[in-house]
Amino acid sequence: MSVHLVPDGLAGERVDTAAARMTGLSRSRIDDLIADGHVQLNGRAVSKSTRVAGGELLEVTLPARPNAVPVVPRTVEGIRIVHDDADIVVVDKPAGVAAHPSLGWSGPSVTEHLAAAGFRISTSGAAERQGVVQRLDVGTSGLMVVAKSERAYTLLKRAFRDRTVDKVYHALVQGFPDPHVGTIDAPIARHPGHDWKMAIIDGGRHSVTHYDTLEVFRGATLLEVHLETGRTHQIRVHAAAIGHPCVGDPLYGGDPVLAARLGLQRQWLHAVGLGFEHPGSGESVRFTSPYPDDLAHALQLLRDA
Repeated sequence: MSVHLVPDGLAGERVDTAAARMTGLSRSRIDDLIADGHVQLNGRAVSKSTRVAGGELLEVTLPARPNAVPVVPRTVEGIRIVHDDADIVVVDKPAGVAAHPSLGWSGPSVTEHLAAAGFRISTSGAAERQGVVQRLDVGTSGLMVVAKSERAYTLLKRAFRDRTVDKVYHALVQGFPDPHVGTIDAPIARHPGHDWKMAIIDGGRHSVTHYDTLEVFRGATLLEVHLETGRTHQIRVHAAAIGHPCVGDPLYGGDPVLAARLGLQRQWLHAVGLGFEHPGSGESVRFTSPYPDDLAHALQLLRDA
C-alpha cells in the first residue's frame, strides 16, 4: 500500500487524475484499482469522479498478482521494429509469437524480445504485459504498438477503448461471403465448453467487424477487415459465424485439406495497417506491414490455380 497526503495544488481534481499524478501509475490502471476498491480517501472507498481536497489521505493498494508470468528477456527471430521513438515502439509480429508471456504458453513473446533488445517500455499494466495496449493472437501476424512512456500507455489505452484507432486486417476466408461487403455485429464470449475458444454468445461483449472483398479465388476470398471493437479472436469467430472461416484455422472450422494444399500451418490473417493519433506529438500516424512469406505463397498458389 502507498499512502499520500493530497497537496493543496490538486484540490478539486478527480481522484483518478490526482492518484495518477501522485503515484506515477497510468489513469487506466488507477481506474481499475478504483473499480476493485483499492483506492481510498480518508479510509473510504471512492468512485473515479470523486473530487479530492487538500490534506486528505489517499491510500492506493496494489494487489498481488499470483498468476503473473515473469518476462524473461530473449531475442525472438522474425520480429521487425517498424517504428521507435520516445513514446512508442511499433513491431511487426510474426506468427508463432505471443504478445506477452502467459500461463500455459512457453513460446516466445514480443515483450520478451523488447526486453532483450534493451527497450524500456511503460511500467503500466500487469507485470507480464507492461506497455502492451493491444494484442494479436499467437497465430496472427502483423502490426502491434507497445507504449514506452506512461503517458503513451494511458492515451493509447483510451484510444483503443474509444475506438479511434484504425485497425486493418487482411483475411483469407473459405468460400464467397454474400454480401461481398458487410458488417458482422454479434456478441462474443468465451466458449462454454472450451478453455481456448470464443463463440457468439447472447449476453457476450458487443463486437462489430466490417469487411470488404479484395480478391476472389476458386474456393476462397481475400477480405479487408476493419475492426470497430477488439475482442479475442474476433475476426476468426465472426468469419466462422457467417459460414466462412479463415483458411488454415481448424479451431473455428477451417478445412485442413485446403490449408495443407496452400502450405499453411496457421490461419491466414494479417494485421496490415494501424493508424492512430501519436500520444506524444498528437499527429496522425499510420503504419503498414507486407504479407509474410507463408501468406504470400498461399495467395500465389490460389492465383496460379
